[in-house]
Amino acid sequence: MDPTSVNLIDIVPFIAVGFAAQVVDGALGMAFGVISNTLLLSLGVPPAAASAGVHTVETFTTAVSGISHALHRNVNWKLFLRLMIPGVIGGALGAYVLSNIDAATVKPFILGYLTLIGVYLLVRAFHYPPHNKEPKVVEPLGLVGGFLDAAGGGGWGPVVTSNLLVQGATPRTTIGTVNTAEFFLTLTISVTFITQLGLAAFTLATVGLLIGGVVAAPFGAFLAKRVPAKTLLALVGTILTLTSIYGLYRALA
Repeated sequence: MDPTSVNLIDIVPFIAVGFAAQVVDGALGMAFGVISNTLLLSLGVPPAAASAGVHTVETFTTAVSGISHALHRNVNWKLFLRLMIPGVIGGALGAYVLSNIDAATVKPFILGYLTLIGVYLLVRAFHYPPHNKEPKVVEPLGLVGGFLDAAGGGGWGPVVTSNLLVQGATPRTTIGTVNTAEFFLTLTISVTFITQLGLAAFTLATVGLLIGGVVAAPFGAFLAKRVPAKTLLALVGTILTLTSIYGLYRALA
């Protein structure tokens, strides 16, 4: 199927994927970009165009998700500022690099690292509760997470959420804060892609992802507030491990 000529019937699966991916992302702080980007790549969309389309959708879904998390008081605003500013800088750099240079060579190493982080979070979940504490390494995470998110079509949630949790941050506010900061990241990345690739980079397939994602966005924030911290930690570890292993398999195949 040519992803540039999507009819109403073809859009339905994208709506379903957008809905499911955003519920997971809103509740666990990761996975929308990974799931959506993988789907677009499997349909033959070029990596830069796929990442551009996904981030355009995420500009809308993260706006709704961020507002929902704020209303549910899931946001640590001090942590938000420490993540958002370096994240925006890293995102702009990553979008520029992907538009002009092939960054795929480092992807297997990143995915291998995230797989190990996922396993560690699973182990930590079974020994919950740990001693919650304020994370110390924040700004570098925002910079690296923003860069990898743009260059790899996904990575903000897996890199930033997981590493903050490893440092002892509280799951609920970490997920809400990372989701809220992501709006400014995705907006920056989308604008950068438009300046580098033009509007032709975006396909109609993103319409389905957008519809499903926006409808689902409020549900993730609700789940993040209601689900126990130990369960959230275990789910984050599971999603991160599975998506990273799958991505690593695709990258090395």
